Amino acid sequence: MLQRLILRDFVIVDKLELEFSNGFGTLTGETGAGKSILIDALSLSLGERADASVVRTGAERADITADFAVTPASPLADWLRSNDYADDECLLRRVVDSAGKSRAYINGAPATLAQLKQAADFLADIHGQHAHHSLLKTDAQRMLLDTHAGLVAQARETAEKYRAWQRLRDARLRAEQDASASAHECELLSFQVAELKELAFDAAEWLEENQEQRRLSHAASLLSGAEGAVEALDEGEHAATSQLDHVLATLRPLADIDSHLNEPLELIEAARIQLGEASHALSRYRQRLDLDPARLSELDTRIEAVTMLARKHRVQPDELPATLAQLDTRLQVLQIAADPAALAAQEAAAEATYMAVAKKLSTGRKKAAAELSKRVTEIMQELAMGGGRFEIALHSLAEPASTGLEGVEFQVAANPGQSLRSLAKVASGGELSRIGLAIQVIASEAGEVPTLIFDEVDVGIGGRVAEIVGRLLKQLGSNRQVLCVTHLPQVAAQADWQWSIAKDVKGNETRSRVTPLDDQGRIEEIARMLGGVEITATTRGHAAEMLGLN
Repeated sequence: MLQRLILRDFVIVDKLELEFSNGFGTLTGETGAGKSILIDALSLSLGERADASVVRTGAERADITADFAVTPASPLADWLRSNDYADDECLLRRVVDSAGKSRAYINGAPATLAQLKQAADFLADIHGQHAHHSLLKTDAQRMLLDTHAGLVAQARETAEKYRAWQRLRDARLRAEQDASASAHECELLSFQVAELKELAFDAAEWLEENQEQRRLSHAASLLSGAEGAVEALDEGEHAATSQLDHVLATLRPLADIDSHLNEPLELIEAARIQLGEASHALSRYRQRLDLDPARLSELDTRIEAVTMLARKHRVQPDELPATLAQLDTRLQVLQIAADPAALAAQEAAAEATYMAVAKKLSTGRKKAAAELSKRVTEIMQELAMGGGRFEIALHSLAEPASTGLEGVEFQVAANPGQSLRSLAKVASGGELSRIGLAIQVIASEAGEVPTLIFDEVDVGIGGRVAEIVGRLLKQLGSNRQVLCVTHLPQVAAQADWQWSIAKDVKGNETRSRVTPLDDQGRIEEIARMLGGVEITATTRGHAAEMLGLN
């Protein structure tokens, strides 16, 4: 539930911090006092779009923070954890600067508007004063029915299966239209794939082949160089090893006389050993080195073939395996597309899958439509529409659609003896308000969000009907937090708690003020709402009676 709402420089609010209670609460005040400002601020914290107009005149930015309670192991807690937010609280913050740019935060960490809206799905439902007008649209009627019945996920799955079916249908139609072009492309791709597979290119082998080709192509130079080095080191008339042996033979007896010669002697001995090892290594290399013109020719042909195909496909040689995979995949797609029987079978399977989920959705809608029709009809009797009927008609569509197999139409007979007709064609403004309110209340009963907000949804009603509306909202407040902006004393009197919203004008500044009302304050506010320029003792007595405080 909503625990706190903190506003800074929002519209006509400079600083305001509100602590909310559970149950049914009402926000009342004169027209234009700013009652709906609180709802607007809460809407922004829940992800609605913002512009610079929400920033109080002269301020740099508006800052709104809404604090909601989090129940451990709840879907909200799971969502917070899955999005890497702390799950022990839910602080939604929105900052809008004077240029209209906004930033959002969840539990102090940056968030997107999409994330705010996702969190809002677990937190609150806001019903605006013109919400009933959306009920005239068939899309809104269908969505309300699906939401009320818990069929939103099924409706989404139905739409996905429909799109998959239509994609396959379109593929079959394209294949039929482009059969000649597809056959030509298949022929070309088949040749290219076969050519690349025959090449059998391997990146590791390609590296080894290049190294071997380079070695073989320079074999004569390598052999000559190795032989010359061996001769210079060990086999020639003036071989380095022989000269070092002579130097060592000269220095060894001299080192016995003067120990200072030991260090250079050791270095020369080490050099003699290394030269010997180098000579032996070169001899072995010379013996292994093979002049193989046939193998060189084979490698040259291989490298030329790889290079030619790489150039043909405009890729580097090491990209040839990826090119083969792409061409092979495209060939398989075209081969399937060129097979009408295979495409038709896939299309039929997708259609069958769609029909299965769509029929399941239809069954759920049929059951929910009957239940919702009955409940709305019952409440209509209480809302001064005795004998009236409400019914949700499900019309079979001529062709299946992404929304399912049926259209949804709200129908009403506002008076006894009248036949059911479309809600958009029958209901007057007042009737539409009452029917819309009944639907919103019932839909909210079926939902799971802990906070329900009604912003002047009782416009156009009064008297006994207003009192019944107040009872309905109070009933909702028995297990939810319900906030209602209202002008009707009959509704406000049913509330568990009440705030008065007023404007203070000081000089050129207008500010909104919120006052939590005690029993006496509620009597005064209800008396004001009952009307009259002058509030009399009789009006106060009537207000106290409505509040049950006599």
